[in-house]
Formats: sequence, C-alpha cells, structure tokens
Amino acid sequence: MANFEAYQEYQRIEDFEEDSPPGEEDLLVHVPEGLKDSWHHIKNLDNFFTRIIYHFHQKNGFACMMLTEFFELVQFLFVVTFTTFLFNCVEYDVLFANKAVNHTTHNLGPLDRSKVTLPDAILPSQQCTKRIQENGWIIFLLIMAAIFWIYRLIKVFCNLLSYWEIRQFYIKALKITMDELCNYSWQEVQDRLISLQREQQMCIHKKELTELDIYHRILRFKNYMVAMVNKSLLPVNLHVPLLGDVVFLTQGLKYNFELIFFWGPGSLFQNKWNLHPKYKRAGNRLELAQQLSHIILLTGLANLLLCPFILVWQVLYAFFSYTEIIKREPGSLGARRWSLYGRLYLRHFNELDHELHSRLGRGYKPVSKYMNSFTSPLLAVIAKNVAFFSGSVLAVLITLTVYDEDVLTVQHILTAITILGVVITISRSFIPDEHMVWCPEQLLQYVLAHIHYMPDHWKGNANKSETRDEMAQLFQYKAVFILEELLSPIITPFILIFFLRRKSLEIIDFFRNFTVEVVGVGDICSFAQMDIRKHGNPQWLSEGQTEASVYQQAENGKTELSLMHFTIKNPHWQPPQESSFFISHLKEKVQQDAAGAPPAQHILSDTPLCTSLLSNESGTAPENLLASVLAHPVLTASGLPGRDRRFVPPSTTASAAASVLASLCTSHLPSRTRSHTLLPSTYPESPMYRSERTIIDESMSASDSRIRSANHSALQSEFASAEMSLHAIYMHEVHQQSSQPQRISGLWQAPVPMRDLSNMPGSQTQYSQPGSLSGRSPVRLGEWTEEEEEEINHEAPPQHDTEIRS
Repeated sequence: MANFEAYQEYQRIEDFEEDSPPGEEDLLVHVPEGLKDSWHHIKNLDNFFTRIIYHFHQKNGFACMMLTEFFELVQFLFVVTFTTFLFNCVEYDVLFANKAVNHTTHNLGPLDRSKVTLPDAILPSQQCTKRIQENGWIIFLLIMAAIFWIYRLIKVFCNLLSYWEIRQFYIKALKITMDELCNYSWQEVQDRLISLQREQQMCIHKKELTELDIYHRILRFKNYMVAMVNKSLLPVNLHVPLLGDVVFLTQGLKYNFELIFFWGPGSLFQNKWNLHPKYKRAGNRLELAQQLSHIILLTGLANLLLCPFILVWQVLYAFFSYTEIIKREPGSLGARRWSLYGRLYLRHFNELDHELHSRLGRGYKPVSKYMNSFTSPLLAVIAKNVAFFSGSVLAVLITLTVYDEDVLTVQHILTAITILGVVITISRSFIPDEHMVWCPEQLLQYVLAHIHYMPDHWKGNANKSETRDEMAQLFQYKAVFILEELLSPIITPFILIFFLRRKSLEIIDFFRNFTVEVVGVGDICSFAQMDIRKHGNPQWLSEGQTEASVYQQAENGKTELSLMHFTIKNPHWQPPQESSFFISHLKEKVQQDAAGAPPAQHILSDTPLCTSLLSNESGTAPENLLASVLAHPVLTASGLPGRDRRFVPPSTTASAAASVLASLCTSHLPSRTRSHTLLPSTYPESPMYRSERTIIDESMSASDSRIRSANHSALQSEFASAEMSLHAIYMHEVHQQSSQPQRISGLWQAPVPMRDLSNMPGSQTQYSQPGSLSGRSPVRLGEWTEEEEEEINHEAPPQHDTEIRS
C-alpha cells in the first residue's frame, strides 16, 4: 500500500476511556473490597470481556464448556489410539478372507468353521505390542501425541479454575444463575456489565463503560482481519490453471496470519492490546518490512516441516468426521456453506460472532436459491441419463436382495449398491427443478438484504456466470471446503513463503497507518472506530462528511454500513459527533426519498403476494416486511394494483425502502434509547408485539415475565435485523444511483442531492412523523432495544431465527 503524508505517524485518540499506566498493564480490573471473592484477581480486560464474559455466555455456561473440553481430550485420545490399533493390531488378510483361519474350537458346526469373525482378525496383545515397538515412526508419533495431549490436559485444568471463577462472577456480580443463563441475550448481559461498572468501578481509570469499549476489546484482532480483507491485503489470490483466480483461505492459513500479526513470537503486537512502538514510526519501515519477511519465511518453513504430521491428522479427522455422513447422506457434499473468506468479507466492523452467525444464517436459503438457479443444460442432459442407467442397475440389485437376501453375501454387492446410490444423488443435484422460476435479479436483491455487501458490478449482472463464480467464493460447496482443509497443510507453507512475503511492506504500512490508540482500550484498527470523517466513502452517502483519501476509504461502503449496523444493534450507544452527522444525513435523505414514494401501507398491504414471489413458505413479520419492499417495484412495474385496489404509483426499491424506513418512529430520550418500530398492519397485535414495559407491568409470575420478555426480545431482534436489511438495500440503491443515474419507469431519475448537515446539532434529527408523510398513519410497534446472533451451522439453518438467546 502506498505511503501518504496524512498517515505518516501513529495516531492516538484521547477522548475515550482509560489507559493502562506504565507498569500497571496487568492491573486492568479493580474489585472493591465489598465485592472481593473467588474472581477478584481477574486482571486482563481483553481476556475478561472476550473469554470470561462473551465466550462463557455463548457456550452456555460452566457445565457445557467443561464438558466440551473434556470430550475434546477424549476425542483426540480416541483418534490416536484407534488409528494405532487399525495400523498395527488388525490382520487384514484374515479379515478379507485372503488367508485361511485355523479354528481349534471343537464345538463348532461344519458351516460355522468356515466363517471369519472379528476376533479372528485381531492380533493378540503381545503380537500387537511387538509390532508397535518395532516401528520407530509409530513410537515417535505416539510420543508427540502424548506431549500434546498432556499439554492440553494441563490447559483444561487451568481452564477449570478460570471457568469456575467466571461462574461465580455471573452468579454474584451479574446476578445470573447458570440455569437462567441460556435465557439471557448478550445485550442483557452487556447492559448488566455496563451497570456494574457504574456501581463498582471494575475498570480503574474509567467511570462509564460503553458498548463500543466492550466490542473493541472482544474484536480487536478480528477488526484488523476484516479491514485487511476489505483493503484486499488478505487473503492471497492464486491463479490456478484451468480454474482461474482462486481465493484460498483455510483455518490453518488464518491461524498462521494471526500468529504472525498478533500473538506469535516476533508478532507485531508486543502484548494483547498494544502494537510494538517500532511499528508506529515511518522512518524504519523498510527495515521492519525485512524483519517481517524473515518472520514469515521462518513460519512458512516451520509449516513445511510440520506438514506431514498436520496432513495425517487432517486426513484422519476428516475420515472419522465425514465418512458416516457421506454414507448416510451423499448429497451433503453438494450442500453449501459460507466460506471463511466470505465471513471476513461480509463481516461488519464491530460485529460479534453470534450477530454474524445469525445474519448469514438468515441469508443461507436466499443464497442457496440464487446459486441453484444457475443450471447447465448440457450437464442436465448428461445427469438425467447417468441417473437413469445407475437407477436401473440399482433397481435390479435391490429387487434381487428382496427376493433372496443371500445375494448380499456376493462379493462387492453392498459396495456396488452404495456407489450407485452416491452416483444417483450427485447426478440429481445437476438436474434443475422443473418448477423453478428464473428471477436472478430479485433473488440477488433478497440476498443483499441479508448479507449487506455486494460488489457494484453485480448490479444488473445477476444472470452472468461471472457473478455466480464470485458468489461461489463466498458461498462454497462443502466438498470444496473439505478439500481445501485437507490441502491446507501442503499449500499454506508455499503461500507464506512465496506470496505473503511480497506484501511485507504493505502490511507494515497498513498497521502503522490504520492503528489508533484509544485511551483505556489500547491499540485498535482505526476502521473499527467507524469514523465517517476519516474512513468514509463519498459515494456511500458520505459526501461532505468525509475527508478520507482513496487509500483511507473503506471499500464497498464498509464504514457506513458498519456504523448503521452497530447503531441499530446497540440502541443505547451514543455515537461521536461525526457519526451522528452521518446518521442525521441518512435520515434526511430517507425523508426526501420517502416524500415521493408510495405510502408504507400500500407496500405492506401486498405482503402475502410479495412474499410468494421470493419464497414458497410463509414468513414472519420481518421477513414479509423485506419481501414487500423488494417485490413492490416489480408489482407496480407490471401494472398490478395493491390489495386495496387503489392505484399505486411506480416506485423503485430505494423509494419503497425509504417509505418503510421513514415510517419507523425514533424516540430520543435523555439516554438516547431508540425504539418503536413499525408493525405491519396485516399482523394483529399480540402480547409479544407490545412494549417490554407493558409486559412486565402485567400481573404475572416472575417466570412468565421472564419468558414473555425473552420472546419479546427475540421479536425485537428480528425487527432490528429487518431494519438493518432495509438500510442495506436503500444505501446500495442510492449508491448505485449516485454512481450512474438509472432510467426508471420511462424517466431518467437522478439521485436526490443531500443537504450538508455539518452544522446540524448532533444526532437529534428524526424521521418525519407519520402525519407528515402524505397523511399516512402507520401502526407502531412497542418499545424495543436490541438484536440477536460462528460457528455458525450455516449449512442448514432454520429459515427464521427465533431463538430466545442471542
């Protein structure tokens, strides 16, 4: 990356929380005398918020975490022991009946004497032990495995003590019992942490703890990775003959990136929260690039040395994990999952794992439907014939086995039946659904509503194979994922040695230019500040708000979309002044576009019809809200009237989204709590649609109140996600219009100019009241505050995430 004057030196932000005084880096949590207990010596705040608070909540508490670690130990021990047994203690010539067995038992019948049993193929323990002792490689591998297992065992014992302290902290400080933990969303836990800081002053140098402070500590390194992917610094693109450009990023390669940059020996960070001082100065950047190149080389050579051992483990683990699934469900290899690169590319700055998991989970079915809409007529013809011939042979074999089960004793009959079943399943995956409707642009728009990011050149090219291939990099086949992980130990060393080393200087410049010190938090990626002035893009509604050069701008509207996502997910957060200006700017733009758009009631009245255009299944209120916005321009363009049979003026997706967004009412209380969102009038009011205050005020038992509140929180989360989806659609549409005016409904529609709001008083600009929008009076939803959900399974998520726990 180019070097530039504005970012020559490392930056420091003074207007945030506490700093760690020199010599007191380990004294980051203070516990008053009245609260001292078994958890009083928790010191590192990054570890405190990430591992102690967040992971403990997401992994469902003490019992689940310890049981998981215990079974990881047992699983490793089983794989090593069972593999050693299979290689040294089984006589396969006897098992495959290639060698006669001498039966010495006298009470066996004539027929029984010819049968081979499992004990016949297992060697005696003395002979098995002798084989192992005579094989030096086996002994060496067993010693290495034993050392690693003992290390893991010691770590589990240390974690046991740590997890117990976390348990005590939740019970005594946060007042959350382990039985109730799964009923609390992360937002509720976070609110209790912030309240506890006000009362007990856990953090020494700060009275107030904000949501952004907590996110910075949990996502410090992940925000750097997201920014490096956004600026195309990572991952390394490979040009493979016959395959073209390939984006290769696996768990092993990502682990090496983090080892080199963040926490390994010789990494750029001197501890978990501070970049090494020498990387903050521009004077010795060439020397530092040489040092980083040397570290990458050593890491690559270490990977090359360990390649055989890692490869053997990867093959064994994949064999034990996926063989049964492939036997039972051969089509599972044809299922898709979000790639590791896709998760980093689509991730917002300051987006927690469960939030990303939930968002991508909602987008799973739309993306699957979009990818499955691409079919090859040639492959379809071949697949139909292959399925016919394979099915014919399989039908005969099944008929014979039904007629006489002795057919199963014929050599390789079971193997043939299994292989034919797999071939038929794979062939049918290439045969398109005869009822499928070809509408790639609408499907891609629906995908955008959930994933929030889409390259500009995808617009209008949804039916192109190039767009599908680029989407496949984000949403890959499970078979491709397994193959990449198996090849990772071989490919990773060469990527580090021959490709990543070339980018050493760019990496050094990136960490110096895009690292800021937030007082009390430490060094973070400057993009994680979501500062529109420093990293905004003028083409993404930031014109007049940003001073960023092309080098400083985040790509694809990442800064703007991340700011909106964080604001919606954390409604109590008070953004900095520049961010408040942008939010007010966006609201002003929404209000202008909504003035000439159809009323929200007209859009929402078509909900059932709109939903049917995008899905064969009925959806929840938030899903139907999105379907209405996305399909309404299609209905009006085709001349279809609304459900109330009144004329509906033509509209674009942007205007439809603006109309619904403008109908959302924002309440600016002294604490800046934002609530009250639109509830489609087609859905009757129910207890879960009312405000949380109303529910709690009702006369009910404590348990009923807790359940009602949890259900209400889940619905709030659904509508928060729908609101963010509407913002993503709207911002992309306006971005496209500002980049290139589009001809809509016979008229050239230029983008509506946005007023310079630099002199506006913070974030107090509101959406226009319902009465000012052409006399319409939308129905309001009661007060709501938050949202919902890594490991993430993205392969088969439910269509609508209605889990109580975020």
